Amino acid sequence: MKTFSAVILLALTLLLPLVTEASICNEQYGTDGTVIWIHCPRKAVTIFPGTRYQREILWQLPAGKAPKDGWPVVLLSQGSWFPIEFSRPRNLPFGGFNEVRVIRELLDNGYAVVAPRATLNVGWITNMPHPNYKFTSDYSVLAKTIEMIFSGKFGPLDMQKIFATGISSGGYNTSRLAITFPGIFRALVIQSASYANCLGPVCMMPKKVSSDHPPTRFLHGALDVAVPVATARAFYETLRENRIETDIVVDPKTGHGWLDSSPELVLGWFESHR
Repeated sequence: MKTFSAVILLALTLLLPLVTEASICNEQYGTDGTVIWIHCPRKAVTIFPGTRYQREILWQLPAGKAPKDGWPVVLLSQGSWFPIEFSRPRNLPFGGFNEVRVIRELLDNGYAVVAPRATLNVGWITNMPHPNYKFTSDYSVLAKTIEMIFSGKFGPLDMQKIFATGISSGGYNTSRLAITFPGIFRALVIQSASYANCLGPVCMMPKKVSSDHPPTRFLHGALDVAVPVATARAFYETLRENRIETDIVVDPKTGHGWLDSSPELVLGWFESHR
């Protein structure tokens, strides 16, 4: 009997690493059994209250105890006219439901998510006319967000594992983050966008990028008419020519928006660069 008990105990011990935390997010089902809504909890903080720089930052930590060095963290940038939310129903335009699926995938796999809202919840200034980007409200907001990450305002985060992703205007902003805050981001995923200064089909690409530009994955729909896939390919080729690790995934059936495969592709790229 003692030998049998010892075998059972050993088997259970070996299985322990396979046990994971339950998802921090909840699903709502329709009458046909399909998921019609995903709700992920989130917290919010307002920065620069009462000024023209005032913005809200949404954020959430994964379930469970943080790793010794803190949670890896993803800075997520919203698209134009589509304010970031941690709860969304199915059948939204621009693959909006897939955005909350991305958030859930990151949280469930041990990544904190920090998502500042764009200017007036409309879009990022990265490709708008401005004499000096560092004089814009976006620069102040993003610099403050990064400062808060480093100071522990969002909880225990790993300063060596900061990633960024975003869609459309937020994709351009993801590129802008790497340019403006070099050395901070470990890897990027740019969805339905291109280089920081580009705007739709108007896209002047630099010939050179910094040698420490983060490894970058591009996700794009072949049917995208708002941001032609050729502009993403141009940035991809520029990074390749500058010997920056990069790849591109183009969905032949998708237009402008998050791909159905974005959750796995975003997580996979970040996991491969942890």
